[in-house]
Amino acid sequence: MKLSVGPLLYYWERAEVFAFYHALASAPVDSVYLGEVVCSKRRALRQTDWAAIARDLVAAGKEVIFSTLALMEAESELAALGRIATGSVTIEANDMAAVQLAGGHPFVAGPHLNVYNGQTLRLLGALGARRWVAPLELDTSALAELLVERPDGMECEVFAYGRMPLAFSARCFSARVRRRNKDECSFVCGEDRDGLTVYTREHEPLFALNGVQTQSAQVCNLIDRMQELESAGVDILRLSPQSDAAVSFAQVIDAFARAGRGETTAACPPSALPGGYCSGPVLEGHR
Repeated sequence: MKLSVGPLLYYWERAEVFAFYHALASAPVDSVYLGEVVCSKRRALRQTDWAAIARDLVAAGKEVIFSTLALMEAESELAALGRIATGSVTIEANDMAAVQLAGGHPFVAGPHLNVYNGQTLRLLGALGARRWVAPLELDTSALAELLVERPDGMECEVFAYGRMPLAFSARCFSARVRRRNKDECSFVCGEDRDGLTVYTREHEPLFALNGVQTQSAQVCNLIDRMQELESAGVDILRLSPQSDAAVSFAQVIDAFARAGRGETTAACPPSALPGGYCSGPVLEGHR
C-alpha cells in the first residue's frame, strides 16, 4: 500500500516548513501534498517557494500534488485558485470551483468534496478525478460500497494519521479565543502548532481549533488496520503532518512503512497530545 503526506494544516514558521519538506525527500512516502487548505492569509511561503519545494521532491522521486482551499470566501482566493488549477501541476480539489477550473485535467478529489454515493464518484471521474480521498465520516461499510462503485482506474486514499479535519467556518476561532478579529489576527494560529485543544465541562478533550478549521482532539491512527483497508481496496494511506513533542513525524512515517512491509510489531510511539490515539470514524462506524 502506498503512503502519502497530506497538506500541512497548521501555520508553521517558514524555515520549519522548508526543513520539514527537505526531510520528506528521503522519507519512504510515495506522494506529498503541498499548499494551503485552511486559510488564504497564511503566506509564510510564496508560490515560488512551493514550486521550489515541489522540484526538490519530484527530483527525489515523489509524486507532488497541490492542495486547494477548502473554503472559498473572496474573489482573490478564486483568482489564486485559477492560477494553480490552470497550471501544469496536479491539484487536489477541495471545492467544486477547483473541479471546474481543472477543466477536465486529471485531479485528486479531496476529502472536503463530500462524496457519499457512487453517482457523485462517477461524475467526478468523468470530470477528470483519478484519485478520491474518502470523507472521514464514512464508516467501513459505506466505504466498501463506494469502493465497489468507483470508476475503473480511480485510486482511493484514506486519512490514516493525524488530528482529523472536521469542519470549516467563516470565523477564525484561533483569533476569536484571543479576542482579536479575523482581519487583524496577527497569525495567532501559529502559537498552536497542532491546534488549540477544546475540552468539555468534564475536562475531556473534544476538539482542536486551527484557525477557521475545527479538528478532532484525538489523533487518528490506523496503523493497526492497514491490512483490513488494503483488503477492502484502499490504495493509499494519508499521514497528516503533526509536531507532537513526543512523536517525530519521521517516526510515524517509518512505523507505517514497516507495517506496510508486513512487520506486525510496527507501531507509532504514544502521542502526547490530549486525547491520545483513536481508530477514526471511518472504522468506528460513525456516519
